[in-house]
Amino acid sequence: MKVLFIGGTGIISTACATRAIKKGIDLTLLNRGKSSRPTAEGAKIINADIHDPTSIRSVLAGKDFDVVVDWIAYTPQDVQKDLDFFIGKTGQYVFISSASAYQTPASNLPIRESTPLQNPFWEYSRNKIACEELLVAEYRKSKFPFTIVRPSHTYDRTSLPIEGGYTVIDRMLKGKPVIVHGDGTSIWTLTHNTDFAKGFVGLLGNSRATGEIFHITSDEWLTWNQIHLMLADAAGVTPQLVHVPSELIAAYDKNIGASLLGDKAHSAIFDNSKIKQVVPEFICTMPFSCGAEEIITWHKADPARQVVDPKFDQMCDLLLANYQKVWPN
Repeated sequence: MKVLFIGGTGIISTACATRAIKKGIDLTLLNRGKSSRPTAEGAKIINADIHDPTSIRSVLAGKDFDVVVDWIAYTPQDVQKDLDFFIGKTGQYVFISSASAYQTPASNLPIRESTPLQNPFWEYSRNKIACEELLVAEYRKSKFPFTIVRPSHTYDRTSLPIEGGYTVIDRMLKGKPVIVHGDGTSIWTLTHNTDFAKGFVGLLGNSRATGEIFHITSDEWLTWNQIHLMLADAAGVTPQLVHVPSELIAAYDKNIGASLLGDKAHSAIFDNSKIKQVVPEFICTMPFSCGAEEIITWHKADPARQVVDPKFDQMCDLLLANYQKVWPN
């Protein structure tokens, strides 16, 4: 099976590329070659910009792919460019959407693929919804063979799944207070990228995936308090957690606020029965307790990886100082 990944060097796509090659897939990655993350060993590489139609037509001339996966399509305009180029040229087009496109907050849990799509808080999610609507309309019109995949919060050893990244670990190590949004008890789902890849690669070339939508997540549910405590335990410290309303955090940083109010502040529990039915080998085996140890070990191995964001650090200090004036512990 010949598969094209547009992108293919991100946290999720790298794990999927590695698994695809191990499964014997003939994989080509099309990207600009500017990622700091190494490409999957065994993949063919085409360096080009998907947003340059003339260039794409030139580098893909005479090449056929059974499956095309676009990892970097974020707007309807991005998807329309893919449609213009790949209609009639592939047996399956996979669009990477987002679980944040689901109704936020969800009126019913667990979240299923049939849960309505609605996110009034985050433009990123609304764009993903518009992309999905475009693909569904094209499927009804021409039977364009799409598959939509909605990842939730997927991580690897290089990525701390908390706002602020390694800066939060640095604050823990220095004994500084760490912000946790809300009261820390909303339920969240974290998925290791290698677990996600098991479900995703099983959809490639799978006739049962045509015209279908899947989310792929772990079945482990954690509170944000637990997530922070697991990371602290892996780092060998006892953290000082301070709970701050998400709306207040948003007032200090609108980008973090959009991510919180449009996603992370709300409980997210997923029913994965659909992906398990279509890809029976999808079983998650990496609990976050092990993932946290993997993350901390990777960062400890090289001081260059221990990147502190001074702007985020200062924002935390300012927010906490002001908050504790009116809400002292």
